[in-house]
Amino acid sequence: MGVPPFAPGSVSLRLYPHNELSAPAVVDEMRAQARLAEAAGFAGIMVSEHHGGFAGYLPNPLQMAGFLLAVTEMVWVAPCPLLLPLRPTALVAEEVAWLAAAYPGRVGAGVAAGALPLDFAVMGLDVATAGPRFKAELGRLVDLLAGRGLGDLGGDPALARCAEAPLPVLSAAASPSAARRAASVGAGILLDSMGTLERQRAIGDAYREAGGSGSCVAIRRVWLGEPPEAALAAQRALYEGYSPDAAQRHWAGTNTIVDADAGVLATRVRESLDAVGADAVNLRVHVHGIPAAAIRDQIERLGAEVVPRLRG
Repeated sequence: MGVPPFAPGSVSLRLYPHNELSAPAVVDEMRAQARLAEAAGFAGIMVSEHHGGFAGYLPNPLQMAGFLLAVTEMVWVAPCPLLLPLRPTALVAEEVAWLAAAYPGRVGAGVAAGALPLDFAVMGLDVATAGPRFKAELGRLVDLLAGRGLGDLGGDPALARCAEAPLPVLSAAASPSAARRAASVGAGILLDSMGTLERQRAIGDAYREAGGSGSCVAIRRVWLGEPPEAALAAQRALYEGYSPDAAQRHWAGTNTIVDADAGVLATRVRESLDAVGADAVNLRVHVHGIPAAAIRDQIERLGAEVVPRLRG
């Protein structure tokens, strides 16, 4: 058995599709990168969600988690974040619980409200409903994945199993109020990759002050070696196209930690985690437009040279 999902001190990796490939090739490449990440020493893998072919994202993070679990042996895999308002909460809980029944100890879940209008338009939903629905359903999801309040779902053996083996849930938190909400329902928090350290610290502090006892996982964009500056700038521009101005006020450039020296890179990542009080780190090297071969090289190098310096 490997490290539990989102465990304190753990180092995980984000995986994204390479949209220049065909759909079957995307699946094959992500499976290959998952196996590579496991061999490189990462504790877990996260996959996230957008729809309509949005650059570098998946419409099916929970399904992809199953694809990746099937070809690995030890790493945990989590849809993180999955856009909770796009699906019935009970259905999300059932599917996560049954995935965990197939791969005990290797499944977690992270959820977010969502903000990209396309994600809701393709589902026939109004993006304005995302926030209220997320606030109403987050606590229910946490309870179901802890085997509590099952009601008519009480006969489901996978959900019933969660009473003895609760599944960890992270809530994407981009504000102190979001952190307090997560704390109030027993979820951990996922700090986004674009916020300043000061903003992330305020969110983490709000979480702990509100009694939050779950993991505080920080996403860190990293690159070992010469950075792909143009691709990083293009990625930020892509996010600027749909992120609220209020959120962008707390961003810090491309927010990528870059260094040619693995020891220096690891130190800078560790210092950034200490600065915000994070328990665990989720590394991101994928940038839309960077070829798969370059990403594979980063996964191998980070695993060999940086991950050992970050564990714990």
